Amino acid sequence: MPQLAAIVAHLDRHLRHAEVKDFSGAWNGLQIENSGDIRKIGAAVDASSATIQAAVDKGIQLLLVHHGLFWSGVQPVVGPTRRRIKAALDGDLAVYSSHLPLDLHPTLGNNALLCRALGFKKLEPFFHEKGQFLGFKTRLALTREELSRRLEKALGKKPHLSPGGPAKTARIGVVTGGAGAEVGLAAAEGVDTFITGEGPQHSYIAAEELGVNLFYGGHYATETFGVKALAAYVSKRFRIPWEFIDHPTGL
Repeated sequence: MPQLAAIVAHLDRHLRHAEVKDFSGAWNGLQIENSGDIRKIGAAVDASSATIQAAVDKGIQLLLVHHGLFWSGVQPVVGPTRRRIKAALDGDLAVYSSHLPLDLHPTLGNNALLCRALGFKKLEPFFHEKGQFLGFKTRLALTREELSRRLEKALGKKPHLSPGGPAKTARIGVVTGGAGAEVGLAAAEGVDTFITGEGPQHSYIAAEELGVNLFYGGHYATETFGVKALAAYVSKRFRIPWEFIDHPTGL
């Protein structure tokens, strides 16, 4: 039976948690430990009360997530925070989180896997932030309509579009999650079309004024790829079953 410590040590190395810079609230790595034995793993985008309780109910001992428990920093263990932590401890559930390291991973990452799902072949590093490239870009001629159809097929939902760029793409950039606010950075790196999850109201206008097609595919929808791939990777390496816990926000 695999031990939690062995899985954590392997994942910390494989995801390069010590090297990849992230937001202070990410706390990449093991966030809650259990008694040690792992018989089943789960994957979820968010470490919420709903996903933690679902993991416990499904007999999972290790939950791999993209958005962890501590985004607000140090806080009193009261209210929802207490309920999440108590549910995990009572259910002997370990919680392991990986944010930007999972976004930018070349084989397990959200960005690489979304690019693959869209049929993008020749990828270059893109979107330099926090001293590293987070996403990928490619040169590809597609109509906006064809790209929208590919996104809908990959994500299971029709994307929203700010059609500020050309009717036929030439250079497409991809950064999953909430990167819409940084459409200016995407434009500065030479893309005419930017695919992300979500952005604030002003990002739509900014894309129009910058001459960029900005596709919003949904924060949740664009970030299901990495946790699924990570769980499948752990499952294969340590020979334990895994299950995806789907708790979509629609955003």
